Amino acid sequence: MFGANLDAAVRFHDLLASAGVERGLIGPRETSRLWERHLLNCAVLAEAIPTGATVCDIGSGAGLPGLVLALHRPDLVVTLVEPLLRRVMFLDEAVAHLKLSQVEVVRARAEEQHGRAAYDVVTSRAVAPLGKLLGWSMPLVAPQGALLAIKGSTVAQELVDASAVVSRWTTATPEVLSLGVGVVQPPVTVLRLERRQPSG
Repeated sequence: MFGANLDAAVRFHDLLASAGVERGLIGPRETSRLWERHLLNCAVLAEAIPTGATVCDIGSGAGLPGLVLALHRPDLVVTLVEPLLRRVMFLDEAVAHLKLSQVEVVRARAEEQHGRAAYDVVTSRAVAPLGKLLGWSMPLVAPQGALLAIKGSTVAQELVDASAVVSRWTTATPEVLSLGVGVVQPPVTVLRLERRQPSG
């Protein structure tokens, strides 16, 4: 899946299993399943991202999914937005170690970036319930761009609970995608919300 960047993906795996665990970014019980539960799980998100897109990963944490997407898809220009210093330091070190020149790390809360930049795709994984997530993410999505949020089996209920928030944004009908069929088991559930117009 990582093609010419497989060696770099292996180095990132090893970094997560060592420094990531030592700094509390990855639970020690996760080390044996980093590939299937974290790396491949995040990489399949690329199926829904167009070629050459600008991507903003909010609440990037240990770089999941942002750094994985940059490794899997060198055509993407990726911005990792993370407010916590210890995580930012890890991300900075990982980007330098992996020589990912198309990745920028920004220490900020997502809402602090509103009005400063807009991206083709805004990604997130286990950041917040949908109601909060939309408020943080959608102002960063360029017109005609999309939010891609990795979600679990409760996504349908989240859409119901956040219907009032969803209606405040001019989006197409929300799509629930099943990505990574034949690659990861179970496939990854992703919510896609397309932004049609800037918010008023």
